[in-house]
Amino acid sequence: QVQLVESGGGLVQAGGSLRLSCAASGRAFSSYGMGWFRQAPGKEREFVAAINWSGSIMNYAASMKGRITISRDNAKKTVYLQMNSLKPEDTAVYYCAAKSSGLGTQIYEYDYWGQGTQVTVYS
Repeated sequence: QVQLVESGGGLVQAGGSLRLSCAASGRAFSSYGMGWFRQAPGKEREFVAAINWSGSIMNYAASMKGRITISRDNAKKTVYLQMNSLKPEDTAVYYCAAKSSGLGTQIYEYDYWGQGTQVTVYS
């Protein structure tokens, strides 16, 4: 069992940056693939970024590639999402998720989810 708690969201002006954190509890965090997803009002949840257990492989959504970086610290049981050059269309609730193996971009691949953190970008 893994519990995930996101933090770091907030209100930011367009062009600004935020770093989201996802703290995990439970055993075997270092063996889990981790992902970030987001859901904007009235839209479906979508993939943002993923990282494998060791942090050696990352995958990014095309819409945000070049503006975001996913990383993890297994000693701290935390995964991060650095977001730069934010746009109003990045406004959404951002969710952290864990999957028991590998790297995934699909919602159904993930076993555990956090409650989300709100990111609001204003122009």
